[in-house]
Amino acid sequence: MTKITAAEVNKLRQMTGSGMMDCKKALVEAEGDFEKAIEILRKKGQKVAAKRGDREASEGLVVAKADNSGKNGVIAILSCETDFVAKNNDFAEVAEKLADIAIANGCKSVDELSAQSFDGNGLTVSDKVTEMIGKIGEKIEIKALDAVSAETVVAYNHPGNQTASLVGLNKDGEVVSTAGKDVAMQIAAMNPVAIDKDGVDQTVIEKEIEIGKDLARQQGKPEEMLEKIAMGKLNKFFKENTLLSQAFIKENKQSVDQYLKSIDGELTVTEFKRHSLSN
Repeated sequence: MTKITAAEVNKLRQMTGSGMMDCKKALVEAEGDFEKAIEILRKKGQKVAAKRGDREASEGLVVAKADNSGKNGVIAILSCETDFVAKNNDFAEVAEKLADIAIANGCKSVDELSAQSFDGNGLTVSDKVTEMIGKIGEKIEIKALDAVSAETVVAYNHPGNQTASLVGLNKDGEVVSTAGKDVAMQIAAMNPVAIDKDGVDQTVIEKEIEIGKDLARQQGKPEEMLEKIAMGKLNKFFKENTLLSQAFIKENKQSVDQYLKSIDGELTVTEFKRHSLSN
């Protein structure tokens, strides 16, 4: 049997992040060949992934980042099974790096990100996730990835990285960036369904109208009044649930649109994304 030194075990541990015993076993099985040992550890991760495929990975971290130009941003979720793993520094570092890789390579989907190089040495993002599964023993996955590009893109991460948002605006400049941060916080807090009523999906509109009619009917309102009452409730829905119409959380006497127009008469939101582990 090939003799494996503590230095070799430590080297493999530094390369893969796997536990000392797993690294020693892999090196013994590979007869000291590091490439084979790494492959053995990856296969272990694949086996664990297959066993835990039906588990619920509802914990994790949400990370939003904008690039140095301030014109492109991404928001990603790296999920796991337990809060204990999510709070681990190594897990957080990987989540941050995934966002960086996505920005650097212009990724707009989980599949695109998964195919990217993780370390420049042949390890892909997908390989890294599999490696983490083998090391940690939990289901881990990149649950979501979204991207926004605009004249100004602002990222906001709520403390704890359970919720994050991205907002794109049609103007640039320092004042716009400051306003963008306020709006990104608004998005994280208020979870709007669209920028304005024109962006609300027709199925959502139809559902809200039916709910309005049913409520009015239960209250004994005349049938001929149901449509009008439902439309009134729909307009209230738009005001409360579309970003530009919502009351601005820092000054609720004005809407988000009015806040933006107070800075620049043409300033508006072009796109936004929001992800949260809770919904």
